[in-house]
Amino acid sequence: MEHNILIIGGTGLVGKTIARILKKRNPQFNIFIGGRKGGKTDKDLKIDVTDLGSFSIILEKKINLIILSVNDKTDHVLRFAIDNKIDYLDITKPTPDLVKAYDLAKNRKVSSRIVFSSGWMGGIVPGLANTLSDRVDIREIKLFVYYSVKDLAGESSAHFMAENVAVPFSEYKNDQPVSIRHFLNTEVFDFSFGIGKRRAYNFDVPDLYILNRVERVPDVSVKMTYNSKFITWLLGSFQYLRIFSILSLKERKMIFGSSGKGDQSVFEIVVKDKGICRKLSLQSTKGQAELTALSAVLHTEELLRNPHGNNVYFGHQLHEPLSLLAQLNAYETINIKVTQ
Repeated sequence: MEHNILIIGGTGLVGKTIARILKKRNPQFNIFIGGRKGGKTDKDLKIDVTDLGSFSIILEKKINLIILSVNDKTDHVLRFAIDNKIDYLDITKPTPDLVKAYDLAKNRKVSSRIVFSSGWMGGIVPGLANTLSDRVDIREIKLFVYYSVKDLAGESSAHFMAENVAVPFSEYKNDQPVSIRHFLNTEVFDFSFGIGKRRAYNFDVPDLYILNRVERVPDVSVKMTYNSKFITWLLGSFQYLRIFSILSLKERKMIFGSSGKGDQSVFEIVVKDKGICRKLSLQSTKGQAELTALSAVLHTEELLRNPHGNNVYFGHQLHEPLSLLAQLNAYETINIKVTQ
């Protein structure tokens, strides 16, 4: 079967990285790049997620799989994929948009594979967490994120933080949502890979929802620290004093919109199960864009190579947890450590 894959948002940082990795690993795939301005070749398609009329080219090119790496708040692409029985993989949605899109898909008759992979770094955290316990009923999962302002960053993550930094979100205690705000409730955590002890603060990622509502983990929290201790402290102070609430969206975008030339990205998963604490530490030496793109590629390869029925999935649900761990560990810029 011929595989025609369309990356919408393929001209952005993560989209370009997905295309590079996918082409290198699967030269037999036909990869099309969708963007608002189109391009110079027949593989560059002019597609605007806000313009339904631009979607007709998807059918003309007989696309089998759409990878969405640009924010589509109105879910036009999702509806189009469901209506036209096209496989769909989304890696871009913040938590509120993910919940809305997931509910939409679950309430529609689906005749293709609809995959949501908007969790941290392409939706791999729940799968990796499941490698740390042989029990179905894990009691608690904590995710700690190390983010470097030196790392390459796309616009979408900066815009999400600018739009939502002053908006409360939920972590979960005893299977109940607890309303919290970004950059408060400090917790000291000893990060691996030479980073050391850092103060980490509340941070909203879709894994909070996925781990509690889908994986049924009662206690779930996520905390983040920046490579700069001063920046971490400053953002916490801004939130404590409610300065973000009085800044304009433009001003908040200026705060979160920095992007460097590249740096490591690290996250650590701590699983508590019957008094035993296990930790998985993952380092991407080429940063978060590389890891997010790799995760999207692994989901794509799994969809196209192995049988998966027409249904709605989260990315980690496509994989056997240990197989996902092994594939990530085999990639040249990924380092993984597991400790108890």
